[in-house]
Amino acid sequence: MDQQQAIETITSALKEKPAIRALFLGGSHGTGFADRFSDIDFVLAAPEGATDEIVALWREAVEQTGEIVLWWDRNVRPLLINAITADWLRIDLVMLKPDQMGGQRQDGLKVLFDHDGLYPTLPEVTPPPVPDPKQMRYQIEEFIRILGLLPLAVGRQEYLNGVLGVFHLRNKLVDLMIAETGIRHRGGLLHLNRLITEEQKQALTALPAPEATQDRMVAAHLAYAAAYLPRARRLARIWGVDWPERFEEVTWAKLAETLKIDRPYDGPDDAD
Repeated sequence: MDQQQAIETITSALKEKPAIRALFLGGSHGTGFADRFSDIDFVLAAPEGATDEIVALWREAVEQTGEIVLWWDRNVRPLLINAITADWLRIDLVMLKPDQMGGQRQDGLKVLFDHDGLYPTLPEVTPPPVPDPKQMRYQIEEFIRILGLLPLAVGRQEYLNGVLGVFHLRNKLVDLMIAETGIRHRGGLLHLNRLITEEQKQALTALPAPEATQDRMVAAHLAYAAAYLPRARRLARIWGVDWPERFEEVTWAKLAETLKIDRPYDGPDDAD
């Protein structure tokens, strides 16, 4: 069963159930960014919210699309159900009470049925992301903290853990790039191609792949530091985030003392 058939099957199975007042497509299907690789995100409105009765009705509907091979019932979040069928259709559901729909936006939903006219009461447009200086400060400090663990990995010859550290740095760089672009409908990281610019993609592609040797591990850490820190400084200035100057200063001093390596860029002026 393909995505459209699954959507139609689930909609038909639930449309006449009195306990369910509305069903919408969310995620990439709701915003129009879906492709054949997308999961199917549903948003359901029911007067009692995420009850066992609603869950049972939902499971019956999903079972009509194929054998369920994975079922997470409110494991990840209290209002969320995740399912995967034998065809590897990924089907997610958020269950809300009508008065909890206020966080939804019309441009992020597609109506499947709406018995009580909830959709017209929702705000029309998703606002642009609001800068979160506190969260950004944490992300910067976490990047520097991971960088500062490099002498430990070298000293213990924990090169495999050092490779994991590079992947953490990469994730921080990707998050920073997404923040730079300010995409309204972010979606998941499996949509990264539309979340970042061509310049950003080229910068990521140019970074070295980590390898479990001392030289390659150190080189990868320094390459990510050179890519991340000047970018982060620029965005911190725009967002009004106080840079952790002292923390960065002593971290580079420790790296110079223990590993005889210098900062791979000149410093704050490189962010201009």
